[in-house]
Amino acid sequence: MEERAAENKLFLVGMILSMTCWGISWTSGKILSHYGDPLTISFLRFALTFVSLIFILLLMKEKLSISKNGFRDLAIASVLISMYTYLFFKGVSIGKAGAGGVLVTVLNPILTYAITLIVAKRKPTRNEFFGLALGLVAGVVLLKLTTEAEEIFRAGNIYYLFAAISWSVLSKFTAKGARYGSSLAFSFWMYGLGTCIIFLFSGIDSTMTTLSHGDFTFWGNLFFSATITTSLATTFYFVATSKIGASKASSFIFMVPFSAALGSWIFLGEVIEMHTIVGGILGIAAVYILNKKEKVLATE
Repeated sequence: MEERAAENKLFLVGMILSMTCWGISWTSGKILSHYGDPLTISFLRFALTFVSLIFILLLMKEKLSISKNGFRDLAIASVLISMYTYLFFKGVSIGKAGAGGVLVTVLNPILTYAITLIVAKRKPTRNEFFGLALGLVAGVVLLKLTTEAEEIFRAGNIYYLFAAISWSVLSKFTAKGARYGSSLAFSFWMYGLGTCIIFLFSGIDSTMTTLSHGDFTFWGNLFFSATITTSLATTFYFVATSKIGASKASSFIFMVPFSAALGSWIFLGEVIEMHTIVGGILGIAAVYILNKKEKVLATE
């Protein structure tokens, strides 16, 4: 009994740290964006993530193989994760990291839920309709569409919006990863193929130029962004999901918008604007309502 309680406490602490890392990764991404163009930084992050996942997979003794049936989904997922990462760095290079962290994290599950309903060709229930409608209002508030619609093209919000859309579609393919092998192996090859895809657009010259300008701050944030956040924190999330259940694990994601906004305020001095706070709260409420119906979609 005591051993079980100690294990649950370990997962609790681990999930809190993982979600905090996810939030602060927006601040880290903003810092990295000063060292090179979005494509180059995306390539370096992918490359380091791919290498670090090798050690994690070996440590966990996971098989690297996936079935041939998963190649199509793997290719699509690799393109989508490449698009998301580019949009992530493009957005933070123009806009505020805290606002992006709140907007993307809040819209991701809402858009994913909407896509799931469309794919399942099922009409939303009354509560689902309310949750999606509230999520739509949250998106309008976060993007300031009613007051400053033109800002969507100047403040990086358009990139954040497309990043949320690409991640939502991506989640439909990564969710199938366990069908073709282990989820970690699927992620490993996804990042490996993604590294190759982005390199085709970034090239060796820009990569070498960025590396030549790299200092302690650059390498520290690249290591944190690729290894700590993407590899370790995400891997722990996958393990925790299998231990404590997807519903309980996903509830911790509510911490990410707050840690993203807090991190950008502490490390970047970004002021948290009222529309971000209001939109974030509305979005979290929408996600909470939708999560109450999560089991209905799980069977489809």
